[in-house]
Amino acid sequence: MLEKINEFTESHGALKPGSGLITGVIALSLGILCFLGVLAFHFPEYLTTPQLRKSYDVAMIRQLMFWSMVVAGGLSLINVVFNRSRWLSGFAFLLVALSALLGGHKVEVDPNFPDGTLYIGMDWFILDLLGSSLIFIFIEKLFALRRDQPVFRPEWQTDFHHFIVNHMIVGFVLLATNLMVHRFFGWAGNDGLRGWVQGLPFWAGVLLIVLVADLVQYWTHRAYHEVPLLWRLHAVHHSVKSMDWMAGSRQHILELLITRTLVLAPIYVLGFSKEVIDAYIVIVGFQAVFNHCNVSVRLGPLRYLIVTPNFHHWHHSQDDAALDRNYAAHYAFLDYLFGTAVKSDRVWPEQYGVLGDYVPNGFVKQFKFPFTWKGGA
Repeated sequence: MLEKINEFTESHGALKPGSGLITGVIALSLGILCFLGVLAFHFPEYLTTPQLRKSYDVAMIRQLMFWSMVVAGGLSLINVVFNRSRWLSGFAFLLVALSALLGGHKVEVDPNFPDGTLYIGMDWFILDLLGSSLIFIFIEKLFALRRDQPVFRPEWQTDFHHFIVNHMIVGFVLLATNLMVHRFFGWAGNDGLRGWVQGLPFWAGVLLIVLVADLVQYWTHRAYHEVPLLWRLHAVHHSVKSMDWMAGSRQHILELLITRTLVLAPIYVLGFSKEVIDAYIVIVGFQAVFNHCNVSVRLGPLRYLIVTPNFHHWHHSQDDAALDRNYAAHYAFLDYLFGTAVKSDRVWPEQYGVLGDYVPNGFVKQFKFPFTWKGGA
C-alpha cells in the first residue's frame, strides 16, 4: 500500500473518472486534514496560531471535523467494497480510523498554556489549504485558460512542498519579520503622520496601504531581477513551468523573509489601523494566489489599473519581450508609470519558466540552489 501511495504522489496527470481515484483523493485529503486537526486539538500551544485561536468557533470546527471524517470514511469504504483504488482508499480509511482513535472531534482542549510559545501554524496550513483548493480549483475549472492542464500537473509535488513549509513555519516567519521591522524601522515612527493615517476613512486607508505596499513590492521585486545575488533567490519562484493556484507558493524562504520585512516596514511606520491591515491581508492573500491561477480573466480596461492573471502570467513568460517586466503585485499602473509593462501582440504567453531552465526541480534542491549555483546560465 505504501509503495503504491508513494508511486501515486510522485506521478502527475488527470484523474480517470470511474476508477475511484477522484473519490479516493478526496477521502485521502480529508483524512489527512482530520488527522492534522486532531493533532492541533491535542497540542494547540505548539501547532496553532495565537491570532487565530481567539477567533475560532470551536463547536463549528468540531462539527466540520466530524462530517469530514464521515465523508472520508464513507467514500473510502465504498471504494474498498467495490474494489476501486483500494490501496488509496484503504490508506485514507486508516487515517480516519487513527483520527477517531485519537479522540476525533471530541478531543478536549486545555487553554491553559503560556503566551509566547514558538509554534508551527498547522491550523493556518489546514485552513489555507482547504480554502485555497476549494475556491481556486473551482475558479480554474470554471474559467480555465488551458483546459487540458490537470489539477495534478507536472511538478505539483515541488510546489506543494513549498506550500507546506511556507505555511507551517508561519510562526517563525511572523516572529522574524516582526523583530526585524521593529529593530530596523522602529525609530522612523511619527505620531503626527500616524494620526493622519489612522484618521483616514476605511476605504482610503485600504487604497493607501495597498499602494504603499505595492510601491515597496515593485522596487523589491525589480531588485530581485536586476541584482544577481538576489536573482539567485528569485529564480526559484520563476522556475515554475505551469501556472495555477499553487504556483505562487514556490518561493525561497529567504526571499519570503526579506520581502515580508520590507513590505511590513512602511505599514508599521505609518501606523495603519488593524481593520485596514486585516483588509490588506485578505487582498494580498487573494491576489498572490489568483494572479498565478490557470484562468482566462483580463477585466477589460481595468487591467491597466489592477494586476490580473493575464498581467502576471506575462511576468513568468520566457518571451524576450516579457523578461524583467510586470513587477507590480496589486496596481498594474505602476509598471506603466515606470516603463516596465509588457508590450506584446499576443494576449497570453506560451511558455513559462526560467530562460535556460537551469533551476533544479524538487524542494530541497531549490532550497540549496541559491547557495550552490555557479551562474553563467
